[in-house]
Amino acid sequence: MEIRINGQQLNANLENEKTVGEVLAGIDQWLKDTGYVFSGFSVDGQQITGSMVDDVFLKDIYSINILDIQTESLASHIFLSLITLLDDITIYENLNFKEKTKFFDTWKESACARFISAQMTDLFSLCVNTFSHGHLSSADLRSIAKERQREVSEPVNEFANITSVLDSICERLIDLPLDIQTGKETQAAQTIQLFTAVTEKILRVFFQLDIQKFLNTDKDQREKIIQQINDFTDILKELLDAYERNDSVLVGDLAEYEASVRIKEIYSAILENCLSASAENVHINRSDK
Repeated sequence: MEIRINGQQLNANLENEKTVGEVLAGIDQWLKDTGYVFSGFSVDGQQITGSMVDDVFLKDIYSINILDIQTESLASHIFLSLITLLDDITIYENLNFKEKTKFFDTWKESACARFISAQMTDLFSLCVNTFSHGHLSSADLRSIAKERQREVSEPVNEFANITSVLDSICERLIDLPLDIQTGKETQAAQTIQLFTAVTEKILRVFFQLDIQKFLNTDKDQREKIIQQINDFTDILKELLDAYERNDSVLVGDLAEYEASVRIKEIYSAILENCLSASAENVHINRSDK
């Protein structure tokens, strides 16, 4: 069996794979490290549709000649799904009340909804909230979707623009234990929410920078950043646990000396990596002229 990806023959030896489904599962795992995803496939020139997938997956690999796989970049797929979501929000807004009550049941079965559910679980939860008459307005959902679009289409600029917001929130973290002690529960909760939100944004944009190859390709640098993120995740969990227990002393220590310091270190490391990659690309382009 010959395997092609976007028309190019794949030079790979099959080992234990016996069915088309097993071959596709292995390639899907490999694609995850390349920033690409499946967009479709054909068998011996016949494009496979949703209703045919189950039967084709069971086919013996020796019963077919050519498996042609189509892929697209994950970033492009995310961006297109966000465009579709914005259109869906507009459709939802133009419905009457009765039609809105039925919208989510139809929307959740769409290709856009399934993709968002698989790739952006937090955004999917927000969509569920809006389309099921929760507290999140359609205008707020639209604003969030547009922000996600910028993270995909302009990840470098979007990441650089986080600096002032991060500094402001880290300053608020220092006052967090005092807010807890003095009964300023609303302000304390808002600080935690904002800190969590900016942390999630940093990690989301880092993912985009990584899969879109905006980062320096030095393996050691990348692994160091990944380790910093893993260590920070443990600190963040400990901070949130201490906050839930109302332990203002531990919250103060973790907020001022651990969480705020670590997230700034991660942000700086990613930004420096990104800028060094940009400088390297400029140098290479000038050398080619």
